[in-house]
Amino acid sequence: MVFDGSGRLLTGVEDGRILRIAPPGPGGPERPAGVVEAGRTGGRPLGLEVLPDGRLLVCDAERGLLRLDPDGKQGVEVLADSVAGAPLRFCSNAVAASDGTVYFTVSSRRHGLDDWLSDIVEHQPTGLLARLVPGGDAEVLLDGLQFANGVALAPDESFVTVAETGARRLARLWLTGPDAGCHDTPADDLPGSPDNMSRSPGGGFWVALASPRTPPLEWLHRAAPRVRRAVAAAARRLPPPPALGGARVAEVDTHGRVVRELRGRGYRMVTGVAEYEGRLALGSLQEDAVAWCDLSERPSR
Repeated sequence: MVFDGSGRLLTGVEDGRILRIAPPGPGGPERPAGVVEAGRTGGRPLGLEVLPDGRLLVCDAERGLLRLDPDGKQGVEVLADSVAGAPLRFCSNAVAASDGTVYFTVSSRRHGLDDWLSDIVEHQPTGLLARLVPGGDAEVLLDGLQFANGVALAPDESFVTVAETGARRLARLWLTGPDAGCHDTPADDLPGSPDNMSRSPGGGFWVALASPRTPPLEWLHRAAPRVRRAVAAAARRLPPPPALGGARVAEVDTHGRVVRELRGRGYRMVTGVAEYEGRLALGSLQEDAVAWCDLSERPSR
């Protein structure tokens, strides 16, 4: 979920389209939201980032890191389809710095999007954070992440933050200053599993919490690897489990402290969140609609 400079929402859907959505009127969805197709990737678009020239960065789970002109004047450009000699199996989210450098995540080098649950259950740190400088090749910055997902830059671009869905924490890599090149964990033991991230107008970050804490999963993560692999293999033969809980998002400051947490009913598995002019847009892998939340009122779908 990402807003362009005109306040229109952009989101990808599972058939490969990227949609541009005009938000409903203030106070609720009385005015129908206009929806138009902004492009197609030919794969499965996940994370989006609007570039200064209006083009889109797209993390496509099947095709890699792409660039797309939403006005249709140019085709889809593949910026990177491999990193460190391995194909981008599960490209997830991206953010662009002011100098054109792109930071992006790979959720898993073992499983694809259709088998994301196996990666969560097996709890093997195969996710990574990568960087693509203009005119260069993609390179790994952080390896061994637990289902690397959302990514965001600090307001001053001094660090980049990554949501580790499988570990319920945020990892931080310092880009400038005396700690440049070092990484730490500013937020640990989050109240849910973090998914996509976006900057909040207050200078912090909005974090989508795809599911609440689940004690059975936490117990399983402490079990032996062979037990986790066996459970993951069994889970592949069963229908996908229903999403737990309702809508949950958290706002964290640049130190990783949760400053507020919002919850709502009737909308499951929030995987994307973005704010524009005091309203949140929420997206989900399991829902067939966008949810809108006025930050001064109760959420509305």
